[in-house]
Amino acid sequence: MKAVDSAEWDRRYAGRELVWTSEPNRFLVREAEGLAPGTALDLASGEGRNAVWLAERGWKVTGVDFSAVGLEKGAGLAAARGVDVEWVLADLLDYRPKFAAFKLVIVFYLQVPGAQRTTILRGAAEAVAPGGTLVLVAHDSDNLAHGHGGPRDPAVLYTAEDVSRDLEGFGLRIERAERVERPVDTPDGPRTALDALVRASRPGRN
Repeated sequence: MKAVDSAEWDRRYAGRELVWTSEPNRFLVREAEGLAPGTALDLASGEGRNAVWLAERGWKVTGVDFSAVGLEKGAGLAAARGVDVEWVLADLLDYRPKFAAFKLVIVFYLQVPGAQRTTILRGAAEAVAPGGTLVLVAHDSDNLAHGHGGPRDPAVLYTAEDVSRDLEGFGLRIERAERVERPVDTPDGPRTALDALVRASRPGRN
């Protein structure tokens, strides 16, 4: 398996247009819209669409990614929308979030090998404050054979059950761990992608 590095993502993000839409992920909207704003951490923030959406709704957001080009585009999107986001250039394998400092931690489409995923998600879990929430969405393992798009390398795909195991022992209560369907518009008509979704919370008061 070929490792994906920051230079590869810099090249992917290099065009003037956003690689992804400027709109937030549908599952983030569903999971976060009922939460009162506070501090939020967006790990693997890419071009910043989810971080900017949260900032527009009053969250104090930190977005972390290893692509400088992606973060530049996120900063541009934030400026265009009139919001502030703290952007941090870092490899998530080296980045250590502040302990128990965030009311919301999100990890969207982090597609890395299992050992790396476990390391990153344990750091994410430790960053969740008492009363806080962690939301993860990723391309599900079953998407390779039964869904649309996403990575074709099975080593970077995983399930909600894999994530639940990664989070064991970190004091989080798993509220949702399931495979979900995501409609995708394509030139050949609508298709369905299969994603893994996990929502977990830390008991207590923020």
